Amino acid sequence: MNVIPTALPEVLIIEPKVFGDARGFFMESWTEPKFNAACGYDVRFVQDNHSRSSQGVLRGLHFQLPPHAQGKLVRCTAGAVFDVAVDMRRSSPNFGKWAGVELTGENHRQLWIPPGFAHGFLVLSETADFLYKTTDLYAPQAEGSVRWDDPAIGIDWPRLGVEFKLAEKDAKAPLLADAKSFD
Repeated sequence: MNVIPTALPEVLIIEPKVFGDARGFFMESWTEPKFNAACGYDVRFVQDNHSRSSQGVLRGLHFQLPPHAQGKLVRCTAGAVFDVAVDMRRSSPNFGKWAGVELTGENHRQLWIPPGFAHGFLVLSETADFLYKTTDLYAPQAEGSVRWDDPAIGIDWPRLGVEFKLAEKDAKAPLLADAKSFD
């Protein structure tokens, strides 16, 4: 497994070893000892989620606050997405900064987003299947969000030539200055 740092030191791109031939491919998508060594601490996943979305769907930016803060290991198994993490820890020197990476069914990359970061993605392909493991269960009372287009964050979302499709709650999410945050 290859671990690639991002602009946010805690957010990691994980590239599993992929063994392929004319029949297809095989890879270990997650192995606890290797993953924990890459992160530098023990991570325990408790839930797997799977979504399918069409081109132009933008989901996020979402997070959960303590005591239900979630870390997420995300990947796109079919299609392509632009995946983003935003540091929501007010005490961090990287508060409000973001890192983004393209995840596809072909590149097999994954992104580790630890607790304390908001997460979102934009579907680039006709459709995309998106899978993620979480370190805590979904807890609506701990849910937080921040605007996907907040100029204070300045995410450089890819332009697709189509209008982005957002859930109402994402379209109405607060700006960073008004959003719930860690610390």
